Amino acid sequence: MSRLDSLFEEIRACRLCEAHLPLGPRPVIRGAESARLLIIGQAPGTRVHASGIPWDDLSGDRLRQWLGVDKPTFYDESRIAIMPMGLCYPGKGKSGDLPPRPECAPAWHDKVLMLLPNIELTLLIGQYAQAYYLRGAARGSLTETVRSWADYGPGWLPLPHPSPRNTLWLKKNPWFEQEIVPHLQQRVAPLLKRP
Repeated sequence: MSRLDSLFEEIRACRLCEAHLPLGPRPVIRGAESARLLIIGQAPGTRVHASGIPWDDLSGDRLRQWLGVDKPTFYDESRIAIMPMGLCYPGKGKSGDLPPRPECAPAWHDKVLMLLPNIELTLLIGQYAQAYYLRGAARGSLTETVRSWADYGPGWLPLPHPSPRNTLWLKKNPWFEQEIVPHLQQRVAPLLKRP
């Protein structure tokens, strides 16, 4: 068993914020040391909590469309690692799911990143991932942060959440699918072809 597999086993047994999780803990994370692309999203929804498969919902369908990849490629852990800001379903809020639990990323992310040495591109999906990883460099809003994608260097790419709830945002910001999605596909395709 690799060090990463051992860490994933430890993570999947995590009960750090169990008292706050309405459906109980079920950490969802995947990847391999050979992965070149890392996807950091928000937190699993109820469907992903039930299946244990990240992005196993309509948001995942749209994300795969943006990436220009099929499901087998997307779920090939040797190429793509997936680690949300909150590894468990956080519960329902007034206008959607609650934010990721704040204990999760500080407890696990650095340990995982140390064992993913080949990551060349990290997708920061949504405001929580952007605020955490871009820190002071994130702009005043998600729209401004995503629009300023080129300012974050070749290793980071901020994206809006691909949720159906964001369809209106996509309609109001056509530049995203016209400019950033083609750039994203151009970056991702060669990464996933390399052995």
